[in-house]
Amino acid sequence: MGLLTGKTALITGAARGIGKAIAIKFASEGANIAFTDLVIDENGKATEAEISALGVKCKGYASNAADFAQSEEVVKQVKEEFGSVDILVNNAGITKDGLMLRMSEAQWDAVIGVNLKSAFNFIHACVPVMMRQRNGSIINMASVVGVHGNAGQANYAASKAGMIALAKSVAQEMGPKGVRANAIAPGFIDTAMTQQLSEEIRKEWTSKIPLRRGGTTGDIANTALYLASDLSSYVSGQVIQVDGGMNM
Repeated sequence: MGLLTGKTALITGAARGIGKAIAIKFASEGANIAFTDLVIDENGKATEAEISALGVKCKGYASNAADFAQSEEVVKQVKEEFGSVDILVNNAGITKDGLMLRMSEAQWDAVIGVNLKSAFNFIHACVPVMMRQRNGSIINMASVVGVHGNAGQANYAASKAGMIALAKSVAQEMGPKGVRANAIAPGFIDTAMTQQLSEEIRKEWTSKIPLRRGGTTGDIANTALYLASDLSSYVSGQVIQVDGGMNM
């Protein structure tokens, strides 16, 4: 018996990267997996197959997480096909960095829409299901820049700060119904995106981290497993920074 046996997890933006790592970790602990991505292409199909091979049910749904109606429809389909939604991980996210003086309205709107509004969309759709179950865990993927800010990322930092406040607010509203909500704030994580940075920039980042290394997607997935499972049954409204001690 795994920590999540018999549960269904819905993870947005999980065809690759951190979302995929979380999906695989959850599946290895017995959870059935529903995940979304903008399109379910070869990557999405490969993720489906990889997770299904772990002996659980898995299905990818093509969905624009920033679209309210599409998000509602996905949750409806997941409820019909899986029977429940026990865990929601709001992982969908993009960056469109730029200094405030040069940032366009389109850059601002796109990041707020994908990163923050998508979390509202899926929480809004999942909360009625979790209320009826009298149980559920909601995990918002934030960022350390949502706690401390970052020059050149005003839109991204604002969206991630919003994810933290959203989790805390939902935790207060839904606690009496048995639903928990928390946020994870990753620091410098080795992903396809950060691997594109120059070696000089990567060394500069790691020099500021007490553990002297970047994090892995597995580090984030392990924290998500804790928050999704009954190991954290009395943990709600919290933000956990997974950053090697970079921001204390």
